[in-house]
Amino acid sequence: MLKERLAGFLLMAAMVPLAVLGYLILVWVGYFGRSNARARAGVRALDNFVNATVFNGCAWESVSSHAWRVRDEKRWARVVIRLTDKVQKDHCQRANKREQPLVDFVVKSGLDKQTIF
Repeated sequence: MLKERLAGFLLMAAMVPLAVLGYLILVWVGYFGRSNARARAGVRALDNFVNATVFNGCAWESVSSHAWRVRDEKRWARVVIRLTDKVQKDHCQRANKREQPLVDFVVKSGLDKQTIF
C-alpha cells in the first residue's frame, strides 16, 4: 500500500506540470490553432479526467456517458443531462451508446484492476 501511494505521488508530481502545460496548449490551439483534431482530443482527455476525479467515474468514460448510466441514481447526472440537452438533444444518451461497449470491454477484461505492484 505504501509503495503504491509513493508511486502515485511521484507520478502526480511529474504529471501535474505536464497537465497544466497541456491545458495551456489546448487553450492556445482552441483559440488560434488550425488543428481541430488536436483540440478535440485534448477536450476528450480533460472530460475523462474530470469524470474520473470529480465524479468518481471510469477514466475511459466521459462525464456525459457516465451521467446517462447513473441518471436514476445521482442528482448530478440529471443536472448534466438537462444542461447538455439545451445544447444538443439526447447528447448523454448518444455518448453512452457510443462508450458503453468500451466500458463493458474494459471491465470484462479486468483492465480496470490495479496495475502497479
